[in-house]
Amino acid sequence: MSAPSYDWDFSFLWQYRWLILVGLGVTILYTIGTILIGLAIGLVTGLLRLSRNKLLTAPLVAYIEIFRCTPLLVQIIWFYYALPVVLGIDIPATIAATLVLSLYTGAFYAEIVRGGVNSIERGQWDAARAIGMRRGQVMRHVILPQAVKRMIPPFMNQSIIQLKNTSLVSTIAVADLLYEGQMITAATYRPLECYTMVAIIYFLVLFPLTLAAQGVEWQLGRSD
Repeated sequence: MSAPSYDWDFSFLWQYRWLILVGLGVTILYTIGTILIGLAIGLVTGLLRLSRNKLLTAPLVAYIEIFRCTPLLVQIIWFYYALPVVLGIDIPATIAATLVLSLYTGAFYAEIVRGGVNSIERGQWDAARAIGMRRGQVMRHVILPQAVKRMIPPFMNQSIIQLKNTSLVSTIAVADLLYEGQMITAATYRPLECYTMVAIIYFLVLFPLTLAAQGVEWQLGRSD
């Protein structure tokens, strides 16, 4: 018995073009916004993780490992449904989504920062201290300029992953690209075309970014 045929028809999507563009805009906005906030969180957390003070580093390690070792979808649902109960306040979906995505990617950025700084040879520290530079000066003028170069490829890769991660905010009704695709599906009963369209748009955005990240990584490797 042959499988039933399906008549593909993407023409109806044209009338929803503005809805699709708005969803894509929301996705890009969340990506850029949470990357910037996450970078700030990751930079501060990663540098503080270098401290030898266990009272300072213990809660930072806990934060990083909790966010890195639990699924992002679970985090989004917990922050939206459970955190308001714990705090006794109402948290809008947009705030919950921004908070979770920023903290999530910030945890990964923090490890990139820590790993980048730790990858610099100990001799660089010793040489700088030998000429009378203080620890802060060594970090600012010697270590970070070298470490940043090594951080760029993983930063770019994590940022690309962040764009894909934003699709999960649709589970709490944030009107991103995937959510708008779901709304169009509900209105047209054409899920195959709608989700194919969403997948194609993600690919058209992500593939050039992936190629750009590979190009930067190649250039940095070549300069070494």
